[in-house]
Amino acid sequence: MLGSVVLAATSLFAQQHQADHDKPVAGGGTLPAGWKGRLDSGGASLAGVKVTPIGGALHFVSGAAGIYYRPTDAQTGAYAAAGTFTQMEPAAHPEAYGIFIGGADLDGPNQKYTYFLVRQDGKYLIKRRAGSSTPTIADWTDSSAIHKPDPSGKMRNTLAVEVGRDKVRFLVNGAEVLSTDNSKVDTAGIAGVRVNHNLNVNIEGFTVKPR
Repeated sequence: MLGSVVLAATSLFAQQHQADHDKPVAGGGTLPAGWKGRLDSGGASLAGVKVTPIGGALHFVSGAAGIYYRPTDAQTGAYAAAGTFTQMEPAAHPEAYGIFIGGADLDGPNQKYTYFLVRQDGKYLIKRRAGSSTPTIADWTDSSAIHKPDPSGKMRNTLAVEVGRDKVRFLVNGAEVLSTDNSKVDTAGIAGVRVNHNLNVNIEGFTVKPR
């Protein structure tokens, strides 16, 4: 009996792991003018991601997970980064997306940034990227501020990160979900967006502005 339970658990894990692999994306590989990207895999090709400009929005269909940014969106001092993220359809797994700030060495081995993500089960996450490590600021946390998917399966939320003199505020739909000391967060540097794998996400009005 024990052997059967172990075999079933192993089989389930294998199925979940296989289902979570990057899905192929047709027509990917290029980004709009002025944008750059870096995949978590470290691969140079962006063929696993399709990014389509639609008016002032960017529509992402991702196989691979990564970050996307404009080098001109670098800030120091007080500033805010914000955008409206619409998950167009449910994902097979609760994959996340959102904003990052304080990006530096984004093309190199010592990349660093702080990222603020949401996912379809109504949770948010705040972590740092420091080279190959990702220390946690706030682990996955439920928030009533996050709009969950509607009956059509779409999920729309406006995310913002506000950097002040002493504090950094993380907001969803105008409601603060966390505030922390600047010393715990990467603040000076490039701000951009992060889209994990196997997602269909539309990002509208992404801006990075001094405050």
